[in-house]
Amino acid sequence: MDSAYVRMVQAVKEWDPFKFGPEFYETEASDVVQIVSEFDDADYIATKIQHIYFMSFEEVIAIEKCRGIAKKLVEMKGSGSCEI
Repeated sequence: MDSAYVRMVQAVKEWDPFKFGPEFYETEASDVVQIVSEFDDADYIATKIQHIYFMSFEEVIAIEKCRGIAKKLVEMKGSGSCEI
């Protein structure tokens, strides 16, 4: 598996928006990184992140928080290949 992909999944897990611990977000992390691999627009990615976590936890994360992790992931994607 691509090291950029692995690093991005780990970054999403460590983001831990609900403070459940990084191990709790395996599905969401994979879903988020899939979106990042397909799109480059951090604002669009942020809305998708917000939706992914809402679908899992029925709680809305502030778009600013989602935008922060989206920008970080887009930067990570730019620094290494992330083909899935």
